Amino acid sequence: MLLWLLLLLILGDSFLGVTLKAFFLLNPPWSTNFHKDKMTLTCRGSLSLPQGDISWYYNENLLNKKSEEIQIDKTGYYKCKTQRSSLSDPIHVDFSLDKLTLQAPDSVFEGDEVVLRCQARGEAKEIHFYRNEYQIQPNFTLKSVSRNDDKYHCSALIRGFWGWKKENSKHLSIQIQELFPPPMLISRPSSPTEGSPVTLKCETWLPPQRSDIQLRFCFFRKDEALGSGWNSSPELELPTVWSEDAESYWCQAETVTSRIRKRSLRSQLYVQRIPVSDVNLEIQPPEGQLTEGENLLLICSVAKGTGTVTFSWHREGTVRSLGRKTQRSLSAELQILTVKESDAGRYYCAADNIHGPILSKLVRVTLSIPVSRPVLTVMSPRMKAMVGDVVELHCESQSGSPPILYRFYHENVTLGSSSVPSGRAAFKFSLTVEHSGNYSCEAENSLGVQRSDRVILSVTVPVSHPVVTFSPAGTEAVVGDVLELRCEAQRGSPPILYWFYYKNVTLGSREAPFGGGASFNLTLMAEHSGNFSCGADNGLGVQHSEMVILSIIGPPSNKTSLVTEGVTAGLLSILGLAATAALVHHFRTQRNSGNPREFQEPSGTSNTNPQEPLDPVQLQPVYDNVNPRDSDLVYSEIWSTQHTKENSANSPRKHREDKEPTVIYSDVKRAYPDDSAGQASIGDSDLEDAAENYENVPCILSALDH
Repeated sequence: MLLWLLLLLILGDSFLGVTLKAFFLLNPPWSTNFHKDKMTLTCRGSLSLPQGDISWYYNENLLNKKSEEIQIDKTGYYKCKTQRSSLSDPIHVDFSLDKLTLQAPDSVFEGDEVVLRCQARGEAKEIHFYRNEYQIQPNFTLKSVSRNDDKYHCSALIRGFWGWKKENSKHLSIQIQELFPPPMLISRPSSPTEGSPVTLKCETWLPPQRSDIQLRFCFFRKDEALGSGWNSSPELELPTVWSEDAESYWCQAETVTSRIRKRSLRSQLYVQRIPVSDVNLEIQPPEGQLTEGENLLLICSVAKGTGTVTFSWHREGTVRSLGRKTQRSLSAELQILTVKESDAGRYYCAADNIHGPILSKLVRVTLSIPVSRPVLTVMSPRMKAMVGDVVELHCESQSGSPPILYRFYHENVTLGSSSVPSGRAAFKFSLTVEHSGNYSCEAENSLGVQRSDRVILSVTVPVSHPVVTFSPAGTEAVVGDVLELRCEAQRGSPPILYWFYYKNVTLGSREAPFGGGASFNLTLMAEHSGNFSCGADNGLGVQHSEMVILSIIGPPSNKTSLVTEGVTAGLLSILGLAATAALVHHFRTQRNSGNPREFQEPSGTSNTNPQEPLDPVQLQPVYDNVNPRDSDLVYSEIWSTQHTKENSANSPRKHREDKEPTVIYSDVKRAYPDDSAGQASIGDSDLEDAAENYENVPCILSALDH
């Protein structure tokens, strides 16, 4: 209560807009006394401040007294007034002539403990107290008196001249004053703005006579207690109030001891809302320059506005918002993670606190996009690129911030470069043989370089005119020689197919799968004199060589050549005679065992009907006359015959032999040209012996087929 005392000292007799009344102090403190008793009245406007001149009233008449205290002995109503207070309430003082009187304190407040005293003139006994005619305990002390209309009196036996006599006092109504008025709730400011603090005050006061009584207070919104509940402070501060806090408020005040509790009326708190204004959108990083893959932070703020604000973010050209937040603040943030190319554009935000959305200005967001891996394509006028064709290289990245610099490479050697604001770049060049190989390209912008995959380009070179050569070299050759024809084109993409011609007649072909030339071997005959040529083809057209003339001449006649050929022929004859002797011995053994064979002449005297043409299977020439270089060995024709059903009956051969073909060898003669002595030395007997060495020899069909 020190605060209240301080307020009383500062404000004086005027407190909280109410002028305090003057009050009395009685000594003795009873309003009822016996006749001829004296009482001292003291008039006070406050407890400590100087009072000045005092005005006294007795039964509404002003007394000619100015002092603070007066003595009285007359029954009646008294009032007083100080210079700084209003007129006090009247106090009734009774100077009674009765033998018995009930005394009570003059100044009684709610909750006071009241002591009633029954006073008698003379000796008294059997004193009793009554309230509303009902006896109550003697020596009764009223506690926590409340304001009511109860009537009190007392009775006692008083000794008189004639002995003890019962006397009753007059009825007494105890004048109970209000300890403190019902509090009044005051808010400062009375109409707060959203987001601002508000102080609630539960305003009441205690009379100066009871300034030592402690009060405590509690504040309510609707029916919910605020703060920590009961508190000794008559004020409660709300740090911030919002529109939803606009409710009815009230408070209670009570004494700490006697529990006198009073409540205020309900008071409506009106909270003002300030509309949002000056909406601004800020972008991080500043200037709205981002690299693809970074995070974009959008900050929406308002300069003014109270209460709950709803923020929303938008990109121009889109219907749906990017995000929305509702909160009690003047700014809010929205983060877009890992921005991509489609996130570029102009952004704005909106703020609304029920008064309608307010939009910010548009802010542009640009993205720097690293180039993607480019794709290299080769544009050729035909399926197979040829020397001389104009080829166009295209290099393109599907994404990347312009400008983009493209570079073209052949085997990691730069061919050229081109910078384009958008799209692809091209590079043209005419093909040469050296342009075969690996091609690639690079795309570069301010954020890095990317290289394409390699593309292989094969340049197809048409074959040039081939050149045909002979090995051994020269324009003349001898019959029987093996001639190597060599055909080669100096350029041309492999594989190359070579054709060899004699008088425009194809001799054969050879392939060179890896390029270069090809050879064809030919055993020369006398009729091979003439023009030779060749052709080369790699799929792009045939090129022919120039014709080369070759002359074929006869065998050499010198002695050395004859001796060499004679030795060769002799060796062959010896081998042939040895083989013939083995066969003759074999068949003679069979003939001695009873299996005779017929001998057929080389002239072909067989059982076959000469009028019928020979079947090519039944009669085929295996060897023709061969007389290389006039050799001394002469072979006659050898025929293979097969028995038919007609001659099978005349033949003594067995069934097994009927199925076997027969090889007939004719005479083999050896001549000695240029040696008449040697020829004459051979006798008839020798010829007969030689003739006898050959006869019909069976040959297995499989061997003949082979």
